[in-house]
Amino acid sequence: MQDVAFESDALQEMVDRDLDSLPLGKRVRLLTGATNWILHPLEEAGLRSIALSDGPIGVRGIDDGPGESAQLPNPSAVAATWDLELVGRLGSLIALEAKRQGANVVLAPVVNLQRTPFGGRHFECYSEDPLLTGTIAAAYITSVQAAGVGACVKHFLGNESETDRTTYVARIDERTLRELYSAPFERAVKEAGVWSVMAAYNGIDDGVQRSAATEHGNLLKTVLKDEWGFDGVVVSDWLAANSTAATALAGLDLVMPGPGGPWEQHLLDAVQSGAVPVAEINDKVRRILTLGARVGALGNPESTVSSPPVGDVPTRPATEADPVSRTGGWLVRLPV
Repeated sequence: MQDVAFESDALQEMVDRDLDSLPLGKRVRLLTGATNWILHPLEEAGLRSIALSDGPIGVRGIDDGPGESAQLPNPSAVAATWDLELVGRLGSLIALEAKRQGANVVLAPVVNLQRTPFGGRHFECYSEDPLLTGTIAAAYITSVQAAGVGACVKHFLGNESETDRTTYVARIDERTLRELYSAPFERAVKEAGVWSVMAAYNGIDDGVQRSAATEHGNLLKTVLKDEWGFDGVVVSDWLAANSTAATALAGLDLVMPGPGGPWEQHLLDAVQSGAVPVAEINDKVRRILTLGARVGALGNPESTVSSPPVGDVPTRPATEADPVSRTGGWLVRLPV
């Protein structure tokens, strides 16, 4: 993991501490969710629980009960505005909403590409173009994280189809992968410094390795962490992790949801048997401590936020988007 510097010396010391002094069982427990949306605390390290919330078009909240949230226009409309200032304001609003609902990390943006109009979740995606998608996503991530809330870019990688999304294998040659499907993620990491990446449900065959996305060491470790320098947390999509050593060694850092799943006691057993090195566990724990420091869950007192002023921010994309229609060889902008 690359060095991450914090303004507070106290936070820096908490992140850089000797992790071997912490109970191994507690370190392993941290790597699986305590609930559907909330992580375990690690009191010995000064870490409180980190809460995650879904959020492509608004902050769902950190439980599954009814609640209130500002709903934003879908990301396709947002991208169609081509307005980075507006995207930044939307990101700031999402961050305030997340804080109001007690969430530290928002599971957004979605930067998969719209390959067909029939995609079941394309309303969560920005566009079919990797440059537009990556540029809008970077602006969104930057504004969300500037407010102390983590963004989680998803779904890494090749998760462009909702049909059979947990079973299909995306076969992508390297040039296509680099120029299209991984390009928005690369921009999110290198330009926006995203704090979390979600590993997808599907399998991937990139010509180097054929495996589930959560077990794809070439993409998670070699490309994402080593080549791009990603210093954040790789979290599984919900119930996407189905193995113990394979996912742990591939670069997955956090299994969600919990409790249960393929890690917990299984991962502790794998470490004690030597199948998974302790160094792998410590790297994952340090990444979560780093995330905790970034979102104010490590060493800092918690804060509360009242309902933010919504104003016209949620409605502007609906009126400023640029829908177009192709007529023969011409593109015609339609009145809104």
